[in-house]
Amino acid sequence: MPTINRRIAASIEGDFVVFIIGMRVNKPLKLHKWLPVAIAMPRMLRWLDKHPQAGLLGFQSGGTPRSPTLIQYWRSFEDLARFAKQMDAPHVGPWRNFTKNVGTSGDVGIWHETFKVRAGEYEAVYGNMPVFGLAKATRHVPVGKRGESAAQRIGLEPQNSET
Repeated sequence: MPTINRRIAASIEGDFVVFIIGMRVNKPLKLHKWLPVAIAMPRMLRWLDKHPQAGLLGFQSGGTPRSPTLIQYWRSFEDLARFAKQMDAPHVGPWRNFTKNVGTSGDVGIWHETFKVRAGEYEAVYGNMPVFGLAKATRHVPVGKRGESAAQRIGLEPQNSET
């Protein structure tokens, strides 16, 4: 991915949700416990890519091999919750398998954090980066379009009329 050699900001209309999810391999030798968990997420992402109406705007992966993490951007909490419970989507089955096969054994850890972000109350700035994160999931604009300061970009200070 080519870098954009200036500062850009992410821009999205309306509220959205940031969903951060990860796993931690606590017992690496128990491959039969953690591998199904590791395989489930790419399947879900492929399904979501084929079903944009489900509400996933985009995602960014990171973490470490022992503790992979995904940052997901969703159109709404309702879309995220619907996907989690939808019987013909690829979440319910892996979740049931996890609770049955791993449960509270401690072999594999899973976690998530969910943040509902109100319109205009976020900041996402990137400098000398490829289009990344929220800007990749939505759209990117020159920093001045969202305000020159962090306080302007999250709606705590008014933008100057010339920006």
